[in-house]
Amino acid sequence: MASHWLVKSEPDTYSYDDLERDGRTVWDGVRNFAAASHLKAMKVGDQVLFYHSQEGKDVVAIAQVAREAFPDASDATGKFVAVELAPVRKLPRSVTLAQMKANPALADMPMIRQGRLSVSPVSADEWSTILKMAGE
Repeated sequence: MASHWLVKSEPDTYSYDDLERDGRTVWDGVRNFAAASHLKAMKVGDQVLFYHSQEGKDVVAIAQVAREAFPDASDATGKFVAVELAPVRKLPRSVTLAQMKANPALADMPMIRQGRLSVSPVSADEWSTILKMAGE
């Protein structure tokens, strides 16, 4: 059974439009041990909410894991991993952080409870709730 995840990226650094243009990307540079453990748990085909942080602060699209964890070439210590993500689709409308925080069904979401976490799991119920909020 596939799992669901949320990844954050600053859109001026790497946006979902960039992912669509590139066709896939290496998701590297994660240096938080909790977030890194989530990268290690990702499997090919897992669905991923793509969240624009800093500017926008909203879930804008869905991506999927195209390659499972491998050594992060940007990490000289060799402790951290990366994955590859591929685009799936933009959401009909974005779901803002404020909307997610206001929805009681999302109160226990790791992204809400631990706001600085750049990669986090999303339960099946949370996934469904966010997609409904996005108009799917």
